[in-house]
Order: sequence, then structure tokens, then C-alpha cells
Amino acid sequence: MSLLLRILLAATSPPARTDEELFAAYRDGQAAAFDELWRRYEAPLRRYARRRVGSTDEVDELVQQTFLHLHRSRKDFKQGLPLRPWLYTICLNVCRHHLRKRSRRGISTELHDANTPSVAAHDIVADEDARRVRAALAELPEHERIVIELHWLHGLGMKEVAEVVGAGLSAVKVRAHRGYKRLRVALQEEAA
Repeated sequence: MSLLLRILLAATSPPARTDEELFAAYRDGQAAAFDELWRRYEAPLRRYARRRVGSTDEVDELVQQTFLHLHRSRKDFKQGLPLRPWLYTICLNVCRHHLRKRSRRGISTELHDANTPSVAAHDIVADEDARRVRAALAELPEHERIVIELHWLHGLGMKEVAEVVGAGLSAVKVRAHRGYKRLRVALQEEAA
């Protein structure tokens, strides 16, 4: 396809719908809108769930459960609010529930094996620096680690992170500040 033809097609095609528009269309019965949301969020939620539970074997199921919960609670979504934080909240809750069940069965809830590669939205590559960052992240208190993962690795704004974790914006900023500070100190200590 020639460059001119691609430009003309792009100029005449309708603008991409927002997440909220897609979700509203899905609630109105357009199944294709749900498929588009799946395409947009499957990979980021997969990365997020992988970080939360530390096991690739369970990630597919957790992402499917997240979208199942999204479907089941579609009538609860408040029009005018952003969809992305709500979707991440659902995923966080699905992962927490899974970890509670797993710990009751006596299965290890260790976050990461230091040798396990991880693909991240912030492009942490599978090298020595990435291993150090993952190890330092795993040492943070959970409330700080979740904030940093959502903000730094998944690109959510602080306001969205606050919505996902169910805390005030000021509290989330404090958690992020403390978490980033601990992360920086841990990485500097390891480098020394």
C-alpha cells in the first residue's frame, strides 16, 4: 500500500474510540467493542498479573477472570469515570484473591525468582540491571510496590493509581515517594 493511500485512509477513518466509549458500546450490546478492549488491555494486564503472582502459568486464567469480572459488573460502572483504573482495580483484586487462596493451600507466594525474565511496560530488559530492579522491587512493602508498579511500569498517573488502590492522592504520592527512595537506596547499596 502506498504512503499516499495510507494517509488518505487514515484521514478518512473515524478516530479511535476511547476506552469509555468502547465500554458504553459494549454495554449497549456491541460485542466487537469488548473485543477491542481485550486487545488493548490483555498484554498490560498480563504483565501486571505476572508481577503480582510471580507465575506465568496462572496469568492467563487471572486475565480471563479480570475480564469476566468486568463483564459481570458492567452495569456498576459509573458513566464519566475513566475505565482504565477500574480495570486495574479489578485485576488487582483478582490477583489478591488468588494469592490468598494460594497461601491457604500452602503454595509459595514469592513474588519473583531472580532468574525469571519479566517483560515490562517500562522496558526493563532481561539483563543484570533488570534483575537488580526486580529484586529491589520485591523487597519493598506491598503498598509501595503496588504504587510503583502501576505508576512506573504500567504508566498510570498518580490519580489513576489512587483510584486503583483505593487511597487518597496524597497517600499514594507519599507511598510513591517512599518507595522510589527505598528503591534508589537499595540499588545504590547493591552497586557499591
